[in-house]
Order: sequence, then C-alpha cells, then structure tokens
Amino acid sequence: MTYKSLLRFALVLWSTLLMAGAHAQGGAGSSGDYLLGAGDVIRIQVFQNPELTTEARVSESGVISFPLAGVVKVAGMAPTAVEQLIARRLREGGFLQNPQVTLNVLQFRSQQVSVLGNVRTPGRYPLETTGMRLSEVLAQAGGVTVEGADQVILMSSRNGRMQRYEIDLVEMFASGNLENDMTLVAGDVIYVNRAAQYYVYGQVQRPGMYAVDRGLTVAQAIAKGGGLTLRGTDKNVRVHRRYGDRTVQVLEPKLDDPVMPGDLIFVRESLF
Repeated sequence: MTYKSLLRFALVLWSTLLMAGAHAQGGAGSSGDYLLGAGDVIRIQVFQNPELTTEARVSESGVISFPLAGVVKVAGMAPTAVEQLIARRLREGGFLQNPQVTLNVLQFRSQQVSVLGNVRTPGRYPLETTGMRLSEVLAQAGGVTVEGADQVILMSSRNGRMQRYEIDLVEMFASGNLENDMTLVAGDVIYVNRAAQYYVYGQVQRPGMYAVDRGLTVAQAIAKGGGLTLRGTDKNVRVHRRYGDRTVQVLEPKLDDPVMPGDLIFVRESLF
C-alpha cells in the first residue's frame, strides 16, 4: 500500500470512528454543543403540539420567530439552551404547563471552514459540532488526491491573529501522535498543495514529471518512469539539482541516493 493510499484509508477510518463516537454520545442527528448562527436552518417541535412545529432560518441578526413565543434570539446559543428558552416562554406565557421542546439543526451554515487545493472535493464544509478535527473535514472533502502533498497548511485565526500551521499527515498517522489533528474553528482555511515533483528523461520508458514520494531513491525514480529502455543503462546516471534560486549542479548519484524535489534525472544511453 502506498503512502497516499495509507493516508486516504487513515483519514476515512479516523473520521468514521470519530463520527461513530459522536452518534453514540448524542444519537443520530445530534448537533452536540454546536452554537447556532446566522444562516442555520432549524426545526423546532413541541411534544403533542404538532401545530407549533416550525422550520426557520436564523436571520442575519441572529433571531427566529416562533409561535406564541415571538421573536427569539438564538445566535451563539446551543440547541439545548434554545429548547429551554422556548419552553420557559411557553410556560411563563401560560400557553402550556410542561412543554417538551426539541430543536434539530437541518442545515449547518454559520460555522464553516474552507478546504482548497489537491483534495477530491474542494469547497466549504460545516462544523457540525464543536471540536471537529482536521482529519474529519479532510475526509468529508474526499481526502487528499494522488497529486496532493503529505503536508497540509492550516490558516486559522486564533488568539486574535492569523496563524499558519503546517501538518504532516503521514507522520501524524504513522507515529500515532494525533496532537496535530487540530480542532477547527469557523473561518479556518485548509490548503493541500501539490506534491513536490522530479523529472526523469533520457533512456526510460516513460519520461516525464513524477511526485517525490517519501524516501524515494534514484533507482525507484527510474522505475516510476517505466524503467530503462533497451538502450538505457543505470551506469553514470546524472542528476541536475538546483540550489537556491539560480545555482544548478550536475551530480553523479548512487542508485540508493534520495531524490530531492525539483531534481532532473538523466538516464544515459549504453555504449554497448
């Protein structure tokens, strides 16, 4: 299994386990301690009073209108807190003695993050509960594509200022250290860059540009290019490697030397 396949499998598995845990704690459709905000669509029901069932979108000012209870400010409140507030208004208004109110979030619109770059489905994704992690949102976006890098960039406004985090997904899952599986907040931007590339040309079956996999050697790089042609030789392979902005050196690597991003590997023709 390649690193990319391992990464996609780990993301999906980890997300599934987290969501299963959330359902076990709160039940299907539970919104946990999610805080409502403008744009969210909610359904409010009162037990044995179907005429009071209301679906509403939270306005830009953070309010909804509910029968008998009037205008209710819900922005910044958890669903359970809104249930208690509406039940209290119905009870104190003399409409119902012991109202049992249930609120479900139909569309999560106010708390969203953006996922960009080399993922299967870039776009904006809702934070359906507080505490959603990087791996969960990446899994919702379909995971990292084959062309995507192992490192993910997270831009997040925390402690009053924008901060940049670079997270190595493969290292995180391979080591089992999930401290970098960060909890996301509304407005976060996740960007998956294109994986670093190298070039192979000369006497190989499929010259071209390829991704630099973790631990890739010169011999493996040539194999990714389809291997040698009948006229090719793995003797005296040359690597053109750039240092800084301008300096390019021509190296004579060993076949087990590592390939660096941007390397240009030239496979020579056999003299015999």
